[in-house]
Amino acid sequence: MSYRTAHIILIAFSLFCGTLVKGQDASSYQIALLKYNGGGDWYANPTALPNLVKFCNKNLGTSISTDIETVDAGDPAIFNYPFVHMTGHGNVVFSAEDVQNLRNYMLGGGFLHIDDNYGMDKFVRSEIKKIFPNNELVELPYTHEIFHQTYNFPKGLPKIHKHDDKRAQAFGILHEGRLVCLYTYETDLGDGWEDEEVHGDTPEQRALALKMGANIIQYAFTAFH
Repeated sequence: MSYRTAHIILIAFSLFCGTLVKGQDASSYQIALLKYNGGGDWYANPTALPNLVKFCNKNLGTSISTDIETVDAGDPAIFNYPFVHMTGHGNVVFSAEDVQNLRNYMLGGGFLHIDDNYGMDKFVRSEIKKIFPNNELVELPYTHEIFHQTYNFPKGLPKIHKHDDKRAQAFGILHEGRLVCLYTYETDLGDGWEDEEVHGDTPEQRALALKMGANIIQYAFTAFH
């Protein structure tokens, strides 16, 4: 993609997102699941995003489509989605084209949420570094506004699944003070968003996961404005 084409897309995307924030009709906007190479199961947790969208529409008053799109990491169509979610258990590989596309997307107002579904950590960190070689992946303090949107999480991310029994952590890439990429680790929010019978989580666990997910959506749609 040429610089001029990328610049035009970024302007259009920013205008599109501005429409959403101003509260105009948003019944047609969607969020997407990121498809990536490397062999990792990018398609994990198929009921997670639809459930999160339904929760947000009911409790935040959003009107996000419940039809979740899938978008390739290198596809310019990513600019159609103000929020893109990425998950999996295994390997992740971003090509040079993927890296440039994802960087343009996030710098242009898009938001990428990466949720480690267990086993993704050692792969995804190096791939994030490809996208932002000059930005450190930093742990977000409990005071960060993403934890204090409609729902208050004074101790940060909720712990949904045990994994290695480490504390749940939220890491991020910040650009000009805005969180453009959120990486949630040792929490497994996506599993908590899934249908109840999939993992057998308690109603309390699922509620915590969905409320934190709603905070992420709310932040993603408003932080750049």
